[in-house]
Amino acid sequence: MTTPHYGGPVSDKSKLVAGLLQILLGGFGAGRFYTGHTGMAIGQIAATWLTCGLGGLWPLIDGIMILVKGGTDAQGRPLKD
Repeated sequence: MTTPHYGGPVSDKSKLVAGLLQILLGGFGAGRFYTGHTGMAIGQIAATWLTCGLGGLWPLIDGIMILVKGGTDAQGRPLKD
């Protein structure tokens, strides 16, 4: 799938779904697993659990950034709107 806005292929993953998963279940890395960023998802799980929940700010902010600015999937394609 391509769009004139990006000029290249667009991911089949949704920006809205990725952002909401990240905000609601980010401590489990759900939004990043959804987009295929497995390493980052595991890092978010580790940060959340090793800091007794304080690291949960990272996935929360990450989810907001995905919703506002968009993001990419594991292949570098922009998430669809």
